[in-house]
Amino acid sequence: MDSAPPSYKGHRYPVEIIAHCVWLYFRFPLSFREVEELMLERGVAVSHETVRRWCAKFGQAYANGLRRRQPRPGDTWHLDEVFIKINREQKYLWRAVDADGTVLDILVQNRRDTAAARRFFRKLLKQTCSVPRVIVTDKLRSYGAAHHQVMPSVEHRAHKGLNNRAENSHQPTRQRERATKGFRSVGAAQRFLSAFSGISPHSRPRRHLMTAPDHRAEMTIRFAIWDQVTGAAGQSAAA
Repeated sequence: MDSAPPSYKGHRYPVEIIAHCVWLYFRFPLSFREVEELMLERGVAVSHETVRRWCAKFGQAYANGLRRRQPRPGDTWHLDEVFIKINREQKYLWRAVDADGTVLDILVQNRRDTAAARRFFRKLLKQTCSVPRVIVTDKLRSYGAAHHQVMPSVEHRAHKGLNNRAENSHQPTRQRERATKGFRSVGAAQRFLSAFSGISPHSRPRRHLMTAPDHRAEMTIRFAIWDQVTGAAGQSAAA
């Protein structure tokens, strides 16, 4: 799989500026205008519309690059679905994480029936290119029906109390949903959350399990990976 950073041909701003704006937007609950203001305070004049275009063009590419550098997912996957408001209508965000809390995939759908569960299972298997040993879900019956159709050889544990890991993984999305006052369309929600679920966790190590020096060392490594994924490391070396 190609691991080269995206091309910036035709962009007049340096890679470091583009990558930093995209990181700010996906890492923190900021609007495009707030990113514009933060950059202006640092002496960089860039419009919020330009930041919007950068996030749309490079966000998913950065997320894909980060995912390619992740270790293979564990053999226990936790799946959960939660409702989100899109243009004042109730939709469902399906999410899968492994035992370490790494987001494996997300999918925004209109329903949470068997067809929706089956669609998510198939997308998940295609995205990860692997099959788990165990899947853990809540007691929604759609999971059981789709499980028998798509991955019958995988053990399925349906229990509300066992699925806290997947339920907790929704919290950053909820925070962002409140900050942006909801999404305007299913497509926009899918595009944003797909990039967000790849970029945001990269800058969110399990801080409560680390000492301060260990956390700083881990973040240094993650910032270096970010520079490699975006191509900023190559630009710095060339300079």
